[in-house]
This record gives sequence, structure tokens and C-alpha cells, in this order.
Amino acid sequence: MNDARTVRAGRHTVRLHRPDKVLFPAPDGGRGTPEGSGEGHTKADLFDYYRSVAPFMLPHLRGRPLMLERHPDGVTGPRFMQKDTPDHYPEWVTRAEVAKQGGTVTHTVCDDTATLLFLADQACLTLHRWLSRTGRIDHPDRLVFDLDPAKDDFAAVRDAARLLGRLLDDIGLPSALMTTGSRGLHVVVPLNGRHDFDDVRGFAKDVAEVLAAAHPDRLTTAARKEARGDRLYLDVQRNAYAQTAVAPFSVRAAPGAPVAMPLTWEQLDDPAVDARHWTIDNALEQARSDPWAQLPRTGRSLGPARRKLRALGD
Repeated sequence: MNDARTVRAGRHTVRLHRPDKVLFPAPDGGRGTPEGSGEGHTKADLFDYYRSVAPFMLPHLRGRPLMLERHPDGVTGPRFMQKDTPDHYPEWVTRAEVAKQGGTVTHTVCDDTATLLFLADQACLTLHRWLSRTGRIDHPDRLVFDLDPAKDDFAAVRDAARLLGRLLDDIGLPSALMTTGSRGLHVVVPLNGRHDFDDVRGFAKDVAEVLAAAHPDRLTTAARKEARGDRLYLDVQRNAYAQTAVAPFSVRAAPGAPVAMPLTWEQLDDPAVDARHWTIDNALEQARSDPWAQLPRTGRSLGPARRKLRALGD
């Protein structure tokens, strides 16, 4: 039952071990499961999913150091957050040595389909990416606002995303949405890569504080949970050196194998959509629709946006 599979991916051959191993058990033990295997989702399901979305996912991964979330025994077993690349990984897997306090870390970089499939074989469910690339590791080309509700309330997330999207429009910054596959949304802003992490995080903090000040009963920038009450947290802490954000199309370690999925602003109005709407069973059609097609290919500078933000407070 657990015979290995071998697939060709570009110039490399990748072996899938124990393809029938269940990583995502069915919530009801397999009774009445509407989609997928009656036993839940297997390692082969994960592998095949990543193979199918690789053309859409790889542009968001290439050149970026990764933190890998591995679940060798499935989502009910131990979780391993892996930064350093093990010596036994194939030589064709790209590595990136980056500075940390007191030394360096050699991160895995996913530049091709073969690497993505190899990581699936390693039971890497979720890929968390840096917001910068190896060529300019200190200068992010993405800014991320993580909309984190106090409870599992997607209506509050939907409202906060609209408010934030309008503010970003007002200061001239295009933005895109992504479900997290958990409870919230990420609002992603492409940057031109000329600002360092401190500058980007400072700007994101300013935006969040302006928005929270305008809606103090609904939004907060308080880092301590006990200070937030029932308000949605506008989290900008991912915009710091060595911090990561879940990569688009990544599978999350949760029942049903939900996926972090890009979506259009128009799709936010669909009442059927929530943070866990897309799973490995229905994600491919959404990926093929290219929901971020309207996002400019060239990121923006923060200078003009910072001036417009200040003007809003005058």
C-alpha cells in the first residue's frame, strides 16, 4: 500500500514515499466525506496538489528564503518549524545563507517544481516565505497586513479588509487579498524593494494606527491579546527582518486541508467565501483564474504614499 512513486519534474526525478499515509484525517473518521478520500487526505493528495498548482505558486516563492512547516505524522502529530536546510536534501535544492543574530541560517529556497514536490514528500504542509528575495535580502518587495479577528468571525475580517483597501487606494498603493486558510486575510502590497525592513514596518504601523484611530471600536494595533478585547488586530509584525508570511497556495495544517488562496476584491462580497473556503479539493480552478492579474507587476515606492498618509491626518 505504501509503495513509493517516482515522477519527473524538469531535469530532476522526485520520489514520493508512503503515498497512502493519511496526513489530514477525515473529521468523521471517513463517514459521509463529500470530497476526496473517505479516509481524509493523503500524502499523495498533498503531492498531487502541489504539482498541479506549481505554475501559479512558484512565482511567489522563487528567490525567497523559506521557513518550512513539517508534519511527518500528519496534522494530529508533532509539528516541526524548519529554517536550516538539512545536509541530506538534494544538491539541486537551492539554499540561501542569511545572517541572524550570532551567525547565519541556511534556508531552503523553492525555485522549481522538483523542489516543491520534494518538500511535499518531506511532509512540508505549509511554506512560509520571507518578504524579500536573496538578491536584496534586507529590502522587502512585499508588505503584508495580517487581519486577525478576536474570534472566528469572517464578517469582521471582511469589513476590516474593505476599510484597509480603501485607505491604501487613497494613498496610492495597489493591494491584493489572500485568505490565510485559518481565520483571517492578508492584504498584500507590492513594493519596489528600495526600502529596508525597518522603513517598511514603520510605514505599515503608521497605516494601521491611522485606520485603528478612525475605527477604535472595531480595530486595534495592540500587540497584547488582553488589550484587544473583541476588536480585530491589524498585525504588521510580519514586515520585519527574518519574519515570514504564509505563501500563496500553501496548504494549512488544519482539518480538510484548507489553502491560503489569492482572491479578487470582488470575491470578498461573496457570502460563501471565508478564510477556509478553498482546500486542496477546489483550489485549482481559483488558481487558474489568476485573481491577482490586476496587480501591477512593478511595486511602488513608499515615499508618495507616506506623504499622502500624513496629509490625511492634517
